[in-house]
Amino acid sequence: MSSTADIGLIGLAVMGSNLALNIAEKGYTIAVHNRTASKIDDFMVTAKAQGLDGKVVPEADIAAFIKAVKRPRSIIIMVKAGKPVDEMIEHLLPMLEPGDAILECGNSLYTDSQRRYEYLKSKGIGFLGIGVSGGEEGARHGPSIMVGGPEQEWKNAQPILEAISAKFNGEPCCAYLGEGGAGHFVKMIHNGIEYGDMQMIAEVYGVMRDGLGMDPKASSTVFKEWNKGALNSYLIEITGYVLEAVEPRTGRPLVELILDKAGQKGTGAWSAIAAQQLGVPATAIEGAVAARSISSRKEERVAAEAVYGKMAGLGGKSIDMADLEKALLAGKIVSYAQGFAVMARASEENGWNLPLATIAKIWRAGCIIRSRFLDQMSAAYAKGGSENLLMVPDFIDIMKDANKSLRRIVAAAALGEFPMICLSASLAYFDSYRQARGTANLTQGQRDFFGAHGFILTDRDGEQHGTWPSTLGK
Repeated sequence: MSSTADIGLIGLAVMGSNLALNIAEKGYTIAVHNRTASKIDDFMVTAKAQGLDGKVVPEADIAAFIKAVKRPRSIIIMVKAGKPVDEMIEHLLPMLEPGDAILECGNSLYTDSQRRYEYLKSKGIGFLGIGVSGGEEGARHGPSIMVGGPEQEWKNAQPILEAISAKFNGEPCCAYLGEGGAGHFVKMIHNGIEYGDMQMIAEVYGVMRDGLGMDPKASSTVFKEWNKGALNSYLIEITGYVLEAVEPRTGRPLVELILDKAGQKGTGAWSAIAAQQLGVPATAIEGAVAARSISSRKEERVAAEAVYGKMAGLGGKSIDMADLEKALLAGKIVSYAQGFAVMARASEENGWNLPLATIAKIWRAGCIIRSRFLDQMSAAYAKGGSENLLMVPDFIDIMKDANKSLRRIVAAAALGEFPMICLSASLAYFDSYRQARGTANLTQGQRDFFGAHGFILTDRDGEQHGTWPSTLGK
């Protein structure tokens, strides 16, 4: 049989199907395979309905599927992260030839991608760990694509990946970021920032609902207005739509009927763990992960409210909506600053040379955390210099003003007993980061007292130790 397909794809669930349709729509011929053959038939019905079946080669037999793809082959796999990916790799290996590549486009842990990259490299097969952001809609019409792995195999797939990616002012939101697990690491941090962003929005919504007595429609109007200004972003935009949605059976606002238990698939927790391992504070991400975990303990929260009572509320005090807007902007900037600082450190540790300016650029369209100020971020990082966004001139000016609003909102929330895990953590991080003389001198004294860990004195060189009294038996 002749090889007619430009690329192959295994796994025709929602994301895989939409990617395949996107590829076909851009004029490339794609071979598709799924373990359950009926999924292939279902996909072909959809492809035909969209006039794309002529660009699809359906193959229920996996060997025939592999042979249908032109060499050097690029095979996208869209299977569940973890063991299923390793099992699929082992299944494919005997049928692949040197120069071929497996493109894994799921939400895999970057260390797994690093391991698979090294394993397949020893066998002459390329492994590209590819982060794809944008959900179902992005996969179909243009996601943000973050690629890690061997550069040659990236170049083989580059025209197709760039063609299917989102575009910002004509530029593809797709980039090669480095070897090994670089692509999946960046996608992981993207998701961590997304967690923080979403949680901060939820905290502000909580103030509107429980403190200001605003109904969902009124809150929707505010978010839609904010989306016209400095907060312009995909998440602010969809918040407006979520808040105005009505449940058709009851006629009530949909958001009021949704159970307040948030799910998570692990990437936020992975981001927080990676930040801790790298020694980079990412308090906004950590707070967002904790908030989702607390939300899942619905029964405990109900019982605790019965014991401690309902929140105090604002007690008739008003909150300035401009303050609320600026507080959210300040928190958002801190979340991005932390995420990019984590990536900068990971780049050093792993020798990736992550292009921070490029990462900001490819997040400007297609992805979930796309927002107006990513253009400013990209320009700032392109100039080089500081790895922390809080030290970039444009953002210094914003934060000097916005941190005052963040401070007032967090203070009001604390007194009114509104939970603000992320926004308060962002403020604490900002204050800690800008404090020239911190309090870790006491911590170092304590560490030396109980563990002889030593400390540095400001007026001399070398490690020192204190002469401490014994407290044993007292």
